[in-house]
Amino acid sequence: MHRRRILQLMASAPLAFGASRLYAAPAAAGNKLLVVFMRGAYDAASLLVPASSDFYYESRPSIAIARPGGGADAALPLADGWALHPALADSLMPFYQKRQLAFVPFAGTDDISRSHFETQNSIELGQGAARAKGGDFRSGFLNRLAATLAGGGTQSAAFTSEVPQIFRGDERVPNIDLGGASRKSRLSDEDNRAIASMYRHTDLDASVAEGQRIMGAAREELEAEMQAANGNAVSAGKLEQEARRIGRFMSDRYNLGFVDVGGWDTHVGQGAATGMLANRLGQLGRALAAYADAMGPAWKQATVVVISEFGRTFRENGNKGTDHGHGTVYWVLGGNVQGGRIAGRQVKVAQNTLFQDRDYPVLNEYRALFAGLFSRLYGLDKARLAQIFPGIAPLDLKLV
Repeated sequence: MHRRRILQLMASAPLAFGASRLYAAPAAAGNKLLVVFMRGAYDAASLLVPASSDFYYESRPSIAIARPGGGADAALPLADGWALHPALADSLMPFYQKRQLAFVPFAGTDDISRSHFETQNSIELGQGAARAKGGDFRSGFLNRLAATLAGGGTQSAAFTSEVPQIFRGDERVPNIDLGGASRKSRLSDEDNRAIASMYRHTDLDASVAEGQRIMGAAREELEAEMQAANGNAVSAGKLEQEARRIGRFMSDRYNLGFVDVGGWDTHVGQGAATGMLANRLGQLGRALAAYADAMGPAWKQATVVVISEFGRTFRENGNKGTDHGHGTVYWVLGGNVQGGRIAGRQVKVAQNTLFQDRDYPVLNEYRALFAGLFSRLYGLDKARLAQIFPGIAPLDLKLV
């Protein structure tokens, strides 16, 4: 066989194996994958609204998003009885209409600890809840993917303040700090002294002092939990500012990236069509739209997967918020995404389908979902997928 013909056959082969590495084909190497982690467990039932479910509206008297057609604050109709939060009307809805955005409800992990730290760690390790709790902290699943693709032109980066667990391992992955997380403002000690002085020598003096003490302790406890939930992730507002810079990095230099964004732990006053959660969803939506714009022609080979450690309780709590849950909704966005649909296994949203009578169940396990995506993006066979997610059969949702 002529040498030219041999080279042609080698170039057309989807995968080529070295002694211990997988070498991706040039087409696969051109793909751009960014994973976005919403740390703090966002309320997926406010993002992807089960608008056809009466149970949803019975369970959320204060925070439900109105059915489509209900005015300016109503959800935007999608498919199969689902609807989108109106805060994403201008940013992400156009991608859905162009079939570049899909949602995967009832997604998540087998970890049911409802602990931010444990579940985030478990997901990033990609080895299942039982293995993570057993103390195997050697590598994250994106690091194992990078190792599997090494030699095929894949360059990886974490757009975080430090290398996250998902990218730790044998492959050396740089981190690019976006400036750290912003902190919420709070009353200063001087403010508290001024308030106390207003009631000094009155019948309310002791009550105000005790109230300030209790409120301070409660605020510190809540802030400590939110800080733990967020890790060192940037805020949604900060990510909105930095998204174009990430897009340029990914377009010019990197093709496997990770960024996390905090502020999703909404136990109190999360709001509905407007309010705290709506503001953050709006910021994240605009950040993703800006990222797509900054990618330029590279957007045609781009995929963005947005995940969170778990969902939130389906019913609202007494503080007009939601507590730690289980199943959530993943977003898959990109120029090569087969979108305009709600993907994956689903069940009717009703009381009898809730997990432990409180949360969305997990029907689309995240490792299987990512394995199916990696198989399509990079042409990985079962043996190579097993190096990334041991013991997991890929779930092919035909997302790309």
